[in-house]
Amino acid sequence: MMNEKLLKLLTGVQNGTVSVESAMKSFGGLAYEDLHHTKVDHGRKIRKGLQEVVFGEGKTLGQISDIVTSMSANGDEVLATRIDASLGEALCRSFPLGRYDDLSRCFMVMKKKRRITGKGIVLVVSAGTSDIPVAEEAYVTSVFFGNRTEKLYDVGVAGIHRLLGNMEVVKKARVIIVAAGMEGALPSVVAGMVGVPVIGVPTSVGYGASFGGLTAMLAMLNSCSTVSVFNIDNGFGAAYYATLINRL
Repeated sequence: MMNEKLLKLLTGVQNGTVSVESAMKSFGGLAYEDLHHTKVDHGRKIRKGLQEVVFGEGKTLGQISDIVTSMSANGDEVLATRIDASLGEALCRSFPLGRYDDLSRCFMVMKKKRRITGKGIVLVVSAGTSDIPVAEEAYVTSVFFGNRTEKLYDVGVAGIHRLLGNMEVVKKARVIIVAAGMEGALPSVVAGMVGVPVIGVPTSVGYGASFGGLTAMLAMLNSCSTVSVFNIDNGFGAAYYATLINRL
């Protein structure tokens, strides 16, 4: 949509139907829209190839509603992460085309037919069932950004035969995201078995000595299997980075 607007604008300047001054004003609007509380970055998709995503935590219903309205008016799809259930339900009432997923805590306004832009499969893996919410944030984000995305859950090192029994799924992936709490060992195991990028996401799941995911993060950072590591519980960031890799 943004590229079409640019093409139409530049064609108008070329044909003389749009003045240079008018075009300059339009370019200014394409950069961002100032909502006072938020500056919506409509031009990000042109600069980076991926549009802006809304981080919902800490924002009010009114602020998020304004942002969703702005993005929708610009022809953009919408993904908002870290949305609690009451906020998600309120957004669905305000935006009938929206959908809220309580497991990933994501609110989306998306076209029914997805355009695949990734070159291969992004596989999202969770070590345990308790890691699934973070894995689901990664899964939803990966699908939103146009990747063929598959999931493989509850295959952690406490029963490694569960992973080994699904190696046909693992081997066909182009990028793998692994969400793991406790001791955070699974990304290293997966990375030692495949020749594609593995992105580890430490989760805050675990008993006291896990320190809210810090133990898992340090384990992944010290991996000898070469793992890229994102911040604790940051499924979104992992999927964003996986998307960049999958488009290379």
